[in-house]
Amino acid sequence: MNDILASLSAQDALVAVMVAVSAADEDVPTSELLAISRIVDHMPIFADYDIDRIARVSKSVFALFEDEDGIEALFGLVRDALPERFFETAYALACDVAAADGALRQTELRMLEEIRGELAIDRLHAVAIEWGARARHMTL
Repeated sequence: MNDILASLSAQDALVAVMVAVSAADEDVPTSELLAISRIVDHMPIFADYDIDRIARVSKSVFALFEDEDGIEALFGLVRDALPERFFETAYALACDVAAADGALRQTELRMLEEIRGELAIDRLHAVAIEWGARARHMTL
């Protein structure tokens, strides 16, 4: 396990979840990268976050995705690093990233389902979070 994963902070865990949903279809669109950057730049939870860690966390997530049990390992690390009260925050950020390019692919939907299950997001809460992400990312 590399150093970044061994010392995952709560903010790193949030970034890892966003990167995971973006990388789910093996194509990371610029719009989703910009969404991650925008979220880290503007959300209060990232106020003291070292933005240089995004690249290192991203590389670690990509490396885990190459491993057969990488997704389970990722969620174990996320659950260990992130206080439970922020699980819905992680899901909301993942939904925002997935919606950023205006198209939800099957792989992204499956990853969101995986995140919901792994973080035990209540189904009604998940629907509200998803609806909010959809509403925020609508275009004319």
